[in-house]
Amino acid sequence: MAPAAGRDTQGTQGTRDTPGTPGTRGTLPEGLADAIRGTAEEIGALLRGAGDTGAPVPGSQWTVGEAAAHLAQANELMADIVAGHERDHGDGTPQSLAAANERALAAFDERAAGPLAAMIVEQAEAFLIAVDRGAAQERAAQGALNTPMGPMDGAVLGSYLLTHMLGHGYDLARALHRPHMIDRARVPLTLPFLITALPRVVNPAATAGLTAGYAIRLRGGGAFGAGFTDGALTAVSPQPPSRPDCTILTEPVAFLLMALGRRGPWGAMARGGVFAWGRKPWLAPRFPTLFTAP
Repeated sequence: MAPAAGRDTQGTQGTRDTPGTPGTRGTLPEGLADAIRGTAEEIGALLRGAGDTGAPVPGSQWTVGEAAAHLAQANELMADIVAGHERDHGDGTPQSLAAANERALAAFDERAAGPLAAMIVEQAEAFLIAVDRGAAQERAAQGALNTPMGPMDGAVLGSYLLTHMLGHGYDLARALHRPHMIDRARVPLTLPFLITALPRVVNPAATAGLTAGYAIRLRGGGAFGAGFTDGALTAVSPQPPSRPDCTILTEPVAFLLMALGRRGPWGAMARGGVFAWGRKPWLAPRFPTLFTAP
């Protein structure tokens, strides 16, 4: 929701990240375009090898065909948004997003593996082409891009696209009994979206009465901070606080699976994927429960 080698990073000139080249292409940080393209292609390969798209997705009410159809529609939605087209899809709450997803699926009857694989790859590429042409910069200059999870610039929307594909790609891989595509290199690229989305997915019942500062650090790089005051999320920053109550060091894949609701904190800790220290280290297992995965 991992093999790291053998990815095809060929694609449209201009959106492909070049190793050793600093800076960004379009509005995307270095590495993100390749991650988006590679993830879409790996999901496409998974689907093209699927024998039965009617198989259930573990932990979901969807079949493989329905999950793939949702992913194809979502990639198209984000490609449209970054190209400057207004699209409505819920108000960012988990409930409204779920309802919007079901309406969209009901209006789209494609469930065959081949066409859906092609659409997922094509729409990811359409997103990258739109970024490279400067559509996101022009749109952002008029105001932030309007996305299902609130206003974002092109870089954060690219992080959103990658995060969404990794989550559903993980589900499809589990359903088809194949290796998933979440790895240590891709997870840090999801942080801009996850940090932006945190205020929208706070679980008030879980945060009630909580006053604490968290520092979240990924092994190998990547970090952020989150602070709560009397149950309210009062601070979210790419820079962890200097004196947090609880510092959590987590293996990147375990972190993303927890963030997306695919794995619980106790299982990750039992596998040695999470360590915690500070004045209140016992707050570590509580952190993933403070948010509702969209």
